[in-house]
Amino acid sequence: MAGWNHLTMVELQAGLAKIQQSPKNVGVLELIVRRPKTGAREILHEGQLDLIDGLVGDNWKTRGSSLTTDGSAHPDMQLNVMNSRVIALVAQHLDRWPLAGDQLFVDLDLSAENLPPETKLMLGSAVIEVTKQPHLGCAKFVERFGLDAVKFVNSDDGKWLHLRGINARVVLPGVIRVGDVVRKA
Repeated sequence: MAGWNHLTMVELQAGLAKIQQSPKNVGVLELIVRRPKTGAREILHEGQLDLIDGLVGDNWKTRGSSLTTDGSAHPDMQLNVMNSRVIALVAQHLDRWPLAGDQLFVDLDLSAENLPPETKLMLGSAVIEVTKQPHLGCAKFVERFGLDAVKFVNSDDGKWLHLRGINARVVLPGVIRVGDVVRKA
C-alpha cells in the first residue's frame, strides 16, 4: 500500500496515553482477520474458533513454526490478538489493520499486568487462553509500519504493555462475531 508514511517515535509515543486507557475487564472484538494462505487476508464478520484449528480457515496450523522441534504449528501461538488502539495508531487506517498479521483485534488492555499467561477471555460463545509465548514485531512489521513502530512495540514498555499483542489458544470452541463483548473470565 503505497502512499503511507510511517509514524515517528514521537508520533507513536503521543498515542500511548489513549492506548493505556483501554478497558481492563470488558472490551469489544473490533476485527476478525483470517489468513487463508501466506500473504492473503480475509476480513470476517463472523468466525469459528476450534480447539484443533484455531480460527477455522486460517493457515496457522499448516504454516507451522520455527519454534517447534518438528516444524509443526506452535500450540501456544494458535491465535494472535492485538489491541485495536495500537493497530489504529501504527496502521493509521482500518484498511491497513490486516497487514499486522493478527487474527483478532480487541479494545482491551492486553498488558502483562492485566492479562498474565493463563488468563481466559470469553468472546462470543468461545473462550481463549493467553499463553506465555511472546508476540513481537518482526521484519514484516517494520516493512509495513516502519522501524520506529517495531521499536515502539518491542521496547521494554511495549513488551510489558503487549503493544504488539499476545498469543492465545482456544480452550472452548465457539462462534465469534465483530462487536462481541470480550470479557476476562
